[in-house]
Amino acid sequence: AYRIIVNREKCASNAECVSLAPTVFELDDEELCVVIDPKGAKSQRILDAARACPTDAITLIDEGGEQVWP
Repeated sequence: AYRIIVNREKCASNAECVSLAPTVFELDDEELCVVIDPKGAKSQRILDAARACPTDAITLIDEGGEQVWP
Protein backbone atom coordinates (compact mmCIF):
# COMPACT_ATOMS: atom_id res chain seq x y z
CA ALA A 1 0.00 0.00 0.00
CA TYR A 2 1.13 3.52 -0.75
CA ARG A 3 0.91 6.66 1.29
CA ILE A 4 -0.68 9.04 -1.20
CA ILE A 5 0.00 12.77 -1.01
CA VAL A 6 -1.90 15.17 -3.26
CA ASN A 7 -0.45 18.62 -3.86
CA ARG A 8 -3.68 20.56 -4.31
CA GLU A 9 -1.78 23.62 -5.55
CA LYS A 10 -0.51 21.57 -8.50
CA CYS A 11 -3.82 19.85 -9.24
CA ALA A 12 -5.29 21.08 -12.53
CA SER A 13 -8.59 19.15 -12.21
CA ASN A 14 -7.89 16.94 -15.21
CA ALA A 15 -9.31 13.94 -13.31
CA GLU A 16 -7.02 11.42 -15.00
CA CYS A 17 -6.49 9.89 -11.56
CA VAL A 18 -10.23 9.60 -11.02
CA SER A 19 -10.79 7.94 -14.39
CA LEU A 20 -8.06 5.35 -13.70
CA ALA A 21 -8.73 4.75 -10.00
CA PRO A 22 -12.21 6.01 -9.07
CA THR A 23 -12.22 3.98 -5.85
CA VAL A 24 -9.11 5.84 -4.68
CA PHE A 25 -9.46 9.40 -6.00
CA GLU A 26 -12.27 11.87 -6.56
CA LEU A 27 -12.64 15.58 -7.21
CA ASP A 28 -14.02 17.60 -4.32
CA ASP A 29 -16.32 20.63 -4.37
CA GLU A 30 -13.39 22.76 -5.56
CA GLU A 31 -12.77 20.29 -8.41
CA LEU A 32 -9.44 19.30 -6.85
CA CYS A 33 -8.19 15.77 -6.29
CA VAL A 34 -8.69 14.13 -2.91
CA VAL A 35 -7.93 10.61 -1.74
CA ILE A 36 -11.05 8.77 -0.65
CA ASP A 37 -9.49 5.34 -0.05
CA PRO A 38 -5.71 4.83 -0.30
CA LYS A 39 -6.26 1.05 -0.37
CA GLY A 40 -9.16 1.18 -2.83
CA ALA A 41 -7.23 -0.31 -5.75
CA LYS A 42 -4.20 -2.45 -6.45
CA SER A 43 -0.83 -0.73 -6.17
CA GLN A 44 -0.21 -0.86 -9.93
CA ARG A 45 -3.53 0.87 -10.63
CA ILE A 46 -2.68 3.62 -8.14
CA LEU A 47 0.78 4.04 -9.68
CA ASP A 48 -0.77 4.27 -13.16
CA ALA A 49 -3.20 6.92 -11.93
CA ALA A 50 -0.40 8.96 -10.35
CA ARG A 51 1.70 8.69 -13.51
CA ALA A 52 -1.25 9.88 -15.59
CA CYS A 53 -1.42 13.18 -13.71
CA PRO A 54 -0.14 15.81 -16.16
CA THR A 55 1.05 18.09 -13.35
CA ASP A 56 2.64 15.41 -11.11
CA ALA A 57 0.36 16.50 -8.27
CA ILE A 58 0.29 12.98 -6.78
CA THR A 59 3.22 11.66 -4.76
CA LEU A 60 3.41 8.01 -3.77
CA ILE A 61 5.45 6.74 -0.82
CA ASP A 62 5.90 2.99 -0.38
CA GLU A 63 5.74 1.07 2.89
CA GLY A 64 9.50 1.43 3.34
CA GLY A 65 9.25 5.23 3.19
CA GLU A 66 10.73 5.50 -0.30
CA GLN A 67 9.19 7.92 -2.79
CA VAL A 68 7.97 5.87 -5.73
CA TRP A 69 6.43 8.68 -7.81
CA PRO A 70 7.34 11.21 -9.10
